[in-house]
Amino acid sequence: MRLRVLGVLSVLCLVVVFLISGTILTSASRELTQELQINRAASLNRLAQVAFDAAGDGDTVRLQREMDTYSGLYGEGIVVRVQEDTLESGGLSASRADVQNALSLARLNVSGTSLEPLEFFGSGPRVIFRPFGSASQVLGAVVLDVHADTAQQKLRERWLGVGLAALALAAVLLVGAARVTGWVLRPVLRLDSAVRELERTGRMERLPEDGPPELRELGRSFTAMARTVSASMAAQRQLIADTSHQLRNPVGALRLRLDLLQLELKTAREHDAAERAMAELDRVEEILDGVLKLAAAEHRASEGYLRAAGSPGEASPAEPVDPFPILQGEIERAAPLAEQAGCKLVLSGPPQPPVLVACHPAELAQMAGELLNNAIKYAPGATVTAAVRLEQDVVVVEIYDDGPGLSAAERTSAATRFWRSPRHAAVPGTGLGMTIVGELAAANGGRLVLAETAPHGLSARIEFPVPPAGQMASESSGGGARA
Repeated sequence: MRLRVLGVLSVLCLVVVFLISGTILTSASRELTQELQINRAASLNRLAQVAFDAAGDGDTVRLQREMDTYSGLYGEGIVVRVQEDTLESGGLSASRADVQNALSLARLNVSGTSLEPLEFFGSGPRVIFRPFGSASQVLGAVVLDVHADTAQQKLRERWLGVGLAALALAAVLLVGAARVTGWVLRPVLRLDSAVRELERTGRMERLPEDGPPELRELGRSFTAMARTVSASMAAQRQLIADTSHQLRNPVGALRLRLDLLQLELKTAREHDAAERAMAELDRVEEILDGVLKLAAAEHRASEGYLRAAGSPGEASPAEPVDPFPILQGEIERAAPLAEQAGCKLVLSGPPQPPVLVACHPAELAQMAGELLNNAIKYAPGATVTAAVRLEQDVVVVEIYDDGPGLSAAERTSAATRFWRSPRHAAVPGTGLGMTIVGELAAANGGRLVLAETAPHGLSARIEFPVPPAGQMASESSGGGARA
């Protein structure tokens, strides 16, 4: 947006500079042309008066002397026709086409004392002429070859001066356009950034009040609205967490009552109904646990976004850790569940040299555990592989299987709250696992990427940026000290 606005203002500034420069240069050309024309017209009139006197007394010697003197001083040729005589001076020949045309027009008592406007590169020879004689008879004509070199040099100097001034003016206008653009658009860009921050985190800092008055008022209004929205979102999140937490007590009491009730049941039908009630109660507890985990993950993700935006007062990022031992521990923890589901767990060898990620160990373990449980639950009998590797500028913690996998549309929806594939409707679950992993990954500066594996299966990758060299060095030195 800034480039577009600045581009439009720059074009307008350059057009203004061009128009002003063109007007000044056109005026300078006309001024110098008029000055030259007046000067040469005066010389032409004086020569015509001398030629008229020569035509009266028949003595052309003085006229020739005046012509030679003028040509010697100004370097301009002169042709004078006095009745049947033709006098030449300064190398101008009467046989030249333009001179002959001027003499023919002068014979018809036509004068030609105007000059074409001067141009930067010149326009060839210029002749002016005028007849002389009595009121009823043309006695002859004077043709003057005008050399405009000096005037054109002055015009070039003015072009140079105007060009330098135009460049300076254009630079000033462009700098001014850039400042004005920044002044006007800075609040708009801050507002756009604040909208994105509010969308990601539900929180935002107060917008500075600068720019035009209208945008200042808009910033104040948006800040007030954002505070209201943030407070509402925080209250909703807290309400969900509190409600989930508070429901655990009555759910626990209800489970105890059902256990006691089962002791009093007599018939198989009654026992079956009680077992169904217990199964539903287990599902409620599972959902409550998932909601609590999701609320905590969303809170951590909000902190991560604010930390990335440089908001003051946020917790510092986690120290870099080696993800391989954490992944190895989760593989061992998931082994009994995998054995029950007929899955084979495979842990690829550690990368060499070891890689580090800036992630809280407990949250990395929670993410790996969720992904392993999902793979075992939804791909029974498959081979589930876990690996850590470095790819270009990211560290990848990947868990993939050779099960049925998900379609492209299903992978897009997999991280949505409570979403479950229709094919897995009979499999117990809440549909919150991938959402929790995505939020925790974002909280630690990473991201969750779901992809298809060849020839079939699902790949869940948690991609972390490589920690800065300074953090990795400090971690290495710290690890050496602890050892």
